[in-house]
Amino acid sequence: MIIAWALSLLTLLSMLVIQLERLAALEVMSINTYMQSQKEFIAAEKSLLECEQHLSNIRTLENSNCHIQSAGKNLWLISSKSKPSLEILVFLDAKTHIATRLNWRQKFE
Repeated sequence: MIIAWALSLLTLLSMLVIQLERLAALEVMSINTYMQSQKEFIAAEKSLLECEQHLSNIRTLENSNCHIQSAGKNLWLISSKSKPSLEILVFLDAKTHIATRLNWRQKFE
């Protein structure tokens, strides 16, 4: 009876070790996914910032990493081509050619 009890205890301990290993592996995968998504988010934001800064000279942005469309009355919608897709609304002052970001959002598909 003691041998059966000891074997069941060892089985429970081995199952605990297996579950801890799985949990550690999932945590590592979670951290890697988080870091990768942060890098992609930062890259999308940098491409939007570049397009926003050069909005007054649209000709130089023809091969850019973002879509630019007019929203009327000196308002422009700029969205990133990469994932995650970000979109900003920018006001371009016609006299000073200074772009002012009004808002931004993440576009979900």
